[in-house]
Amino acid sequence: MADTDEEMPQAEVAAEEPEVAEEVEMSVLDALKEVLQKAMVHGGLKKGLHECAKALDRRSARLCCLAKNCENEEYKKLIKALCAEGEVHVIMVEDGKELGSW
Repeated sequence: MADTDEEMPQAEVAAEEPEVAEEVEMSVLDALKEVLQKAMVHGGLKKGLHECAKALDRRSARLCCLAKNCENEEYKKLIKALCAEGEVHVIMVEDGKELGSW
């Protein structure tokens, strides 16, 4: 009987429901910032025209962020064309400096 009493609390502990984390609403830019930071930590982030064009050409890119305020229209056309060819989604960000700071 003593063995049965000791097993009861262990069963109760296993049956307890884990705490549910509160859901926090994020803006699209906050979510993008978090994704880019995680990609940077894991070595999967390419920055700059040359690195991005190589990744898009090799079809290893999954997502592309492009600044709306990019002054060179040829760069925009190149990146958009490579993204269209490889069926990669393009996210337009307002400011390139803000994108670089993430």
